[in-house]
Amino acid sequence: MNLGTDFLKLGTDELKDLYHELQREYNEYKNQNLKLDMSRGKPCPEQLELSMEMLDILKSDDQIKAMDGIDCRNYGGVDGIHEAKELFSQMLGVSTKEIIIGGNSSLNMMYDALSRAMLFGVSEGEMPWGKLPKVKFLCPSPGYDRHFAICELLNIEMITIDMNQDGPDMDTIERLVSDDDSIKGIWCVPKYSNPDGITYSDKIVDRLACMKTKARDFRIFWDDAYTVHHLTDKPDQLKNILAACKTAGYPNRVYMFSSTSKITFPGSGVAMIASSEENVNFIKKQLGIQTIGPDKINQLRHVRFLRSLDNLNVHMKKQAAIIKPKFDLVLHQLEVDLGGKNIAEWNKPNGGYFISLNTLDGCANEVVNMAAQIGVTLTNAGATYPYGKDPRDRNIRIAPTFPSIKELELAIKVLCVCVQLISIKKILAGGI
Repeated sequence: MNLGTDFLKLGTDELKDLYHELQREYNEYKNQNLKLDMSRGKPCPEQLELSMEMLDILKSDDQIKAMDGIDCRNYGGVDGIHEAKELFSQMLGVSTKEIIIGGNSSLNMMYDALSRAMLFGVSEGEMPWGKLPKVKFLCPSPGYDRHFAICELLNIEMITIDMNQDGPDMDTIERLVSDDDSIKGIWCVPKYSNPDGITYSDKIVDRLACMKTKARDFRIFWDDAYTVHHLTDKPDQLKNILAACKTAGYPNRVYMFSSTSKITFPGSGVAMIASSEENVNFIKKQLGIQTIGPDKINQLRHVRFLRSLDNLNVHMKKQAAIIKPKFDLVLHQLEVDLGGKNIAEWNKPNGGYFISLNTLDGCANEVVNMAAQIGVTLTNAGATYPYGKDPRDRNIRIAPTFPSIKELELAIKVLCVCVQLISIKKILAGGI
């Protein structure tokens, strides 16, 4: 049988023979007592080694003052040190007056921003969202499970929005926000999206920036986590959302988030939020109550290690050299084992941390469970949708970065066997 034989064109006997052949392969893997994990997008040890020099950047006899005179060992600087603002404002394409540098986690800053909106509203004079009878958020999906978990914890109703190849379904978004003032925001991972690896087109960015919303205090939560995480020498280009919002007359509409979590050390990176000066000043007033200042020594360490945007980009090319072979391996194996069989499809991202695999409808959960039974751990099926409910039960997020090449090759082969087995069961049961 040809590698690319369309399963939907095979007869019942052919499918049964193939099923028994694949089952034997599955049992062979089962006997190996595997323990492989592709569930989270973590940097591998080799990536972390690239930043070890940063731990030696500051010595006890060094000058620990920032360029504006702040003693980084002491309290103060609630919005971060100036040189960190200079570096990371360039990375995000904003001014130093439009950015706040925080602690190690952009997810923490997103959680705080949404929590503050619930407690205090998002600008002077607006009602705190938590006092409203209902708050809703738009969630382009498949998307980032931790975004959805924040909404679920804060009792914010989530509305699933389909993702297209150029970004979220704007026709649906524009219709919904124009008619419902309880829709207060949208989650976006606009560049190399989690998990599809899609970068929003200029047209999508402009439509988000200029759309008419019934809620005056509508906010775009723009999680630009992968802004410099390219896998090719011809990276995707993302239009600047803050500039687009200013041009459209809605300068306060967007909160941009990013971090160095996958640039240096995930556990001790530097996170940031960028927005209009008005929004930044409003947030700083609240931060002044919440904290007496972030870890400025860590900010200083990052600036002295990364030095400039050009040097940061050189560092990211070293990162890409480590993880691109892993992406290439996964994509190659998917093509070899699943290509042409009409049972799965996947994107080929130019950056980011994930590959998104879609099975036949109704198969993803069984595939993930079947792989887990022999020691291959994947992100839970449905995790990439609000409330953990993939309406078509087909999306599986693959995280290639952490395993070794050898482990990854084995894990993907197991996954492909499981996809084929469950697909055949689905076809034979008449579910297609």
